[in-house]
Amino acid sequence: MIEWRPNAPKWEQVADILKARIADGTYPVDTPLPSEHLLVQEFDVARGTARKVLTRLREQGIAYSVRGLGTFVSPPPADE
Repeated sequence: MIEWRPNAPKWEQVADILKARIADGTYPVDTPLPSEHLLVQEFDVARGTARKVLTRLREQGIAYSVRGLGTFVSPPPADE
């Protein structure tokens, strides 16, 4: 069970957890991230919250989506 920080939105906290998993290699480059459905189950959040997590990761360039296949970890920018 997650101990939620009271002053941060849940979507941000879940996104931080996924970013940490990407950084530690749990989710390597070009591997799928959990689906909305799996995020709902794992973190006990609403589907809209799970959707927002994946949207924010895409907006930040951390993830990309392939229609019909899911959301995947983006390669790091070339300058890193």
